Parts: sequence; structure tokens; C-alpha cells
Amino acid sequence: MIPRTLFTADHEAFRDSVRRFMEAEVVPNEDRWQEQGYVDRDVWLKAGANGFLCVSMPEEYGGAAADRLYSVVLMEEQAYANSSSIGFGLHSEIVAPYLNRYGSAALKKKYLPRMVKGELIGAIAMTEPGAGSDLQSIKTTAVRQGDKYVVNGSKTFITNGWNCDLVIVVAKTDPNKGAKGTSLIIVDTTMKGFTKGKRLKKMGLKGQDTSELFFDNVEVPAENLLGEENNGFIYLMQELPWERMQIALGAMAKTEAAIKWTIDYVNNRKAFGTPVSSFQNTRFKLAELATQCQVGRVFVDRCMELLMQNKLDTATASMAKMWASDIENRIIDECLQLHGGYGFMMEYPIAKAYVDARVQRIYGGTNEIMKEVISRSLGLNKA
Repeated sequence: MIPRTLFTADHEAFRDSVRRFMEAEVVPNEDRWQEQGYVDRDVWLKAGANGFLCVSMPEEYGGAAADRLYSVVLMEEQAYANSSSIGFGLHSEIVAPYLNRYGSAALKKKYLPRMVKGELIGAIAMTEPGAGSDLQSIKTTAVRQGDKYVVNGSKTFITNGWNCDLVIVVAKTDPNKGAKGTSLIIVDTTMKGFTKGKRLKKMGLKGQDTSELFFDNVEVPAENLLGEENNGFIYLMQELPWERMQIALGAMAKTEAAIKWTIDYVNNRKAFGTPVSSFQNTRFKLAELATQCQVGRVFVDRCMELLMQNKLDTATASMAKMWASDIENRIIDECLQLHGGYGFMMEYPIAKAYVDARVQRIYGGTNEIMKEVISRSLGLNKA
């Protein structure tokens, strides 16, 4: 395999620490979290104490001011551990960066240190029952009344929604302007009129708390606005390359893990008195899968290099998200087949990886939306 060139010795030392944390605090609890539908809050506090939350945030707020490759290490090690329950990535690399980039000094001082410690859990509320990938069609409103906004509406499919303490809400501050009338507002979940709906039962990601959120005349201080009013859609678009890269990076790591689990399985499992790995079909199939995975890995790593240089455009990030999530699903399916009947048993990691992978082609913008974004960059003539 081609050696990876993204990481320094410091990144790899950090990886060792993260791996030990995953083995000690996450893996032993994953099955229980899957059963209860959410993770225990103490794992957030332990992650914070170990410096594994919001690592890219400024030191003045308790972060490490680390480059995003440290965040990549955290995402990859979670994937290698086959954990789909902990929502650290969204908290640390989506919610916190929005707050750090667009929030006032007072907001950052109020929330970021506690997010770094794991005392506050963050979520972002974009999706609505009637508006999935089409964020321009959201109905939730935030009406300015003096020194506050009054927020009304509902959101669904919200990761960290059950455990969250603060939510970045995507709301219409000027419904007459379409996407240009969208703003981002921080809602503290203790505010009157805010309620959490039921935890949603999903096909996969069963330990990740995903909920509905409801806003009934929630009065939010005007200073909780992120950035400028009606610029929310622009802010969302600016962050999309990094958000889609996170999906691609997780997909590649999970694909690599699936191939490793499958190699271990076929080497130890016998059929007709011989290891399954001795059959030509098995060897050729794994050769194909390993090659596809390697091609995807090189592309995604190159995209990450570009992102670190602030050169990754939205179309290329969309390619990475689409390609990586597609081959993740395809390769994990093939790996499950090589497990035979045992691949259908949830006690085997490949079965859990199979059901968890399916949503990768949906969230972060469906892969059909990715194709539309990519096509717009190709200079195609329109009718």
C-alpha cells in the first residue's frame, strides 16, 4: 500500500493516545449505547479531560489550536474502532467552528471553554420535516423583536439532539428573501419554549442520539446571532468543503477497517476443510476491494491536503464525499458477503458497519445533490 504522507510524528503520537482512549472508554460501551440509543455524558467529560474535544479551537478558550489533521486522526480512530455512537466530530468540527468563526467574543467566552471540557454538548439544527437537502425551503423563523429574536418551528434528524445543551439553529430572519433571508442563531436548550422530541429509531447509528427539536416562541437574546443577519446561507456554504470532507474521511477509514476485518475472517474461517482465503474468488475479490480502497484513499488524502492549504473547492469536496461514501457502501457489502451467514450477525463488526454506512450517502447533502453540485462546475450548457 502507498504510505500516507498527511501526518507528522506528532500526529501519530496523538493517534496512539486516541486509540487507547477508544479501546478503554468507547469500545467496551458501544453495544450498551446501541441498546439505549444514546451515549453516557461522562464519556464527553472524559474526552474533554484528555484533550480530545474541539482540538482546533484557540488556546484562549481551552483548545489546543491544533491543525485539522489532529481532528482527522480523531475521526479515523473512531471509525477504526467501529463506533458510530459518539458525536464528537459534529460537536468539535462543525458546531464549535461556526461559533468560533462567526460568534461574538462574548459568545465564544461563554460557550467554547465548556464545549472543550465536554460540559456542554453542541448540535446544529438544519433539517426540517419538509426540507432535507433543500435548506432554502426551511420554515423555522426567527423574528427580531427589540433586543431578542423569537424562534418558532421544528427540526428533525438532529445529531446530538437528545444530549445537546446548545443548538445552532438555521432560521429564516427574512422569509421574503429565500436563501438570502437565512440566519444562524444559538439557542440554549434551557430557554423557555424549547423542547426535545423523542429519540428517533434508526436503521443504523443506533447509539447516536438523533432527535426532533421544537421551538415555540423561544426568546433568544439578539447577541446570540452568529455573524450578520441574513448571511446564514453564505456561512453554511463556506463551511461545506470541510463538512463533506469529514464524511469522506470517515468513509475511507471505515472501508479500510472492513477490509482488515474481512482478511482476518477469511484467514481463520474454513470451508470444505480449507481456509476461505485459499479460494481464488476470495483472493481476487479482496484484491479488487483493496485496490478500490487505495484509489479512494489517495484521492481523499489529496483533497485533505488541498483543504489544509485553503484550496479545496466545493465541487471537489462533493466529489470526495460522493465517491468515498459510494465505495464505502459497495466495499462493505462485498466484505459482508465474504463473511457468509456470519456477516448477517450483529456480533460481527461487518454487520454493524454495513447498516451504519448507508446514511453516508444521504446526510451532508445526498449523493444526488453532490452530482448536481459537481455538474455545475463542469461548464455544461443549460437548456
